[in-house]
Amino acid sequence: MNSKQHTIKKSVTVSGVGLHTGVKANMTFLPAKPNHGIKFQRIDIEGQPIVDADVDNVVDLSRGTTIEQSGARVNTVEHTLASLVGLEIDNVLIQLDGPEPPIMDGSSKMFVEALMEAGTEEQNALRNFFEVKESIFYREPARNVEIAALPLDDYRVTVMIDYNSPVLGSQHASLNDITQFPKEIAACRTFCFLHELEMLHKNNLIKGGDLNNAIVVVDRKVEENELEYLAELFNKPKVEVKSEGILNNVELRYKNEPARHKLLDMVGDLALAGRPLKAQILAARPGHAANVAFAKKLKKAMISNNNSSLPQYDPKLPPLLNINQISQMLPHRYPFLMIDKIYHLDESSVCGVKNVTINEPFFEGHFPGNPVMPGVLQVEAMVQTGGILVLSTVPDPENYWTYFLAIENCRFRKMVLPGDTLVIKCELLAPIKRGIAKMRGQAYVGNHLVCEATMSASIVKKDT
Repeated sequence: MNSKQHTIKKSVTVSGVGLHTGVKANMTFLPAKPNHGIKFQRIDIEGQPIVDADVDNVVDLSRGTTIEQSGARVNTVEHTLASLVGLEIDNVLIQLDGPEPPIMDGSSKMFVEALMEAGTEEQNALRNFFEVKESIFYREPARNVEIAALPLDDYRVTVMIDYNSPVLGSQHASLNDITQFPKEIAACRTFCFLHELEMLHKNNLIKGGDLNNAIVVVDRKVEENELEYLAELFNKPKVEVKSEGILNNVELRYKNEPARHKLLDMVGDLALAGRPLKAQILAARPGHAANVAFAKKLKKAMISNNNSSLPQYDPKLPPLLNINQISQMLPHRYPFLMIDKIYHLDESSVCGVKNVTINEPFFEGHFPGNPVMPGVLQVEAMVQTGGILVLSTVPDPENYWTYFLAIENCRFRKMVLPGDTLVIKCELLAPIKRGIAKMRGQAYVGNHLVCEATMSASIVKKDT
C-alpha cells in the first residue's frame, strides 16, 4: 500500500447515462491538493455546490448509495469511489454535469482505465490511515448479514453472498492485495434478479439500465410473453434465456462475478468512512445499507480514537523529508540542526521529529548529572520545523534565509530527557504575506505536550 497521498496527473472525463436516473452526464476527474480528499461537484447546479464523499452525507440507499450536501445530490457513487480506492488515489475533485455518474458497463472498469490513462502522482503528505486496533462488528440478524473489521497492517476484503439461487449458489470473493483491484475486481458488473426488474422499473429506478450494463439472473422458467415484455422494456428486438441462467445468455467475466461485484460495492461504500483503512474486512451477505451502517461504525471509531490536538506519528512509515533533504532546505548544521525528519507537510501545517540522545553536545554543560534539554532549543526545533513549512512555499528554498522574528505565549509543560522523541507540529495561523508567517508550534513526547508557543518568522532571498 502507498504510504504517501496520491492524486492524478491530469484531468480526465468519462460520459454516459446514469443507471437509475437515465440522465446522460459527463464526469470529470481533476487533480487535487494533499488532504483534499474525494469530493463531487455538481457543475450543472447554480453555485456549483460541493458534495463531500462522507458517510454522514448518505441520504438514500435504493439499489445504490446516494449522497447529498448543500442541496446537491449525487446518486450511485459506489462504483466511482471503488475505482479511486482501488488505485489508491486520495485526492480528487469529481465534476458532474448531471445527477449521477455514468453507469458505463455496470462496473468500475472504465473509470479505472480512464484514471490509469491520466496517471497518478505522489504527493508530499502521508496517508491518514485508520488502523483497526480492536475488532469492529456489525450484524443484521433479520437478513443474516454480518460484517467485521479485524486488526491487520494491510487492507484485505472477503465477501460471501448467498441468495438461495440455483444459478448463483453460494459465492465467495477476496481481495488480498489492493494492487490487484484493477485486474481482479474492477471489471465485475452489477447484477439483479429477473423478479426484481419490474419492481425497480415501477419505482422509477434503472431508467438507464440496459443488458449491456447489468447482469440479470434468471432462476426460474420464463414464458415467451414475458420475454417479449422484457424486450420492450429494454428496447431490444429480442431477448432470450436458457431455462436457468443469465438473461440474453450474457457470459460472466468470472465464475463468481456477482460476489466480486459485491466486494467492489463494499470497497466503494467503505470509502465514505473518510480515511484509507488498514484492516481485514469480512462480510457475509452485504448490501449498500449494511455497508453504509458499517462505514458509520468505522467513522465513529475513528473519531473516538483520534485526539486532533496530537500529531499522529507512525515511526514505521518513511519520512517525507530525510536529514539530507532537510539539510538542503535549512542552512543550519551541527550542532544547531535540531530536527531529524519531516513526516507531514501540506499548505498549512508541518510535522517533524527530533530524537533526543545523551550524545547531544548541550548535555555536557546543561545540568551535568541531571540532563534536561534546554527549553530554548525545544523552541529552536519548533522554529526549524516551521521554517520547512515556510520554505516549502518557494520553488528554490536553498536560495532563502529563514529568520526568527518573534515569540509569544511560550510555555514549557514537561521536561525533555535523553531517550525522548520530540514530535513537533506547526500550523499557520494566517496565510503567509510578504514572506512573513505566524504559526502555532507544539512539541510532544508521547501524548504529553511539553512545549508550545506562537512564533513569527520570515524568509529573505540570499541576494537581497
